[in-house]
Amino acid sequence: MSIKSFMLVGVAAFGLSGCLASDAERGLAGAAGGAVIAGATGGNAVTGAVIGGAGGYFCRDLNVPGCRNK
Repeated sequence: MSIKSFMLVGVAAFGLSGCLASDAERGLAGAAGGAVIAGATGGNAVTGAVIGGAGGYFCRDLNVPGCRNK
């Protein structure tokens, strides 16, 4: 996966993950978004899902603005 695709997946995962209530929900949304974006940009959908899921799951731990349990 190229750097551009990796960054796009990360941004999308964090964007999708901010509006959900738990780490698991954010992880699933990030994985789905990552897979879709990676597939659309010619990357590996599984790799995109792993990166997006991790980004969504850990965004609260990384203190990403707007990403906290409600």
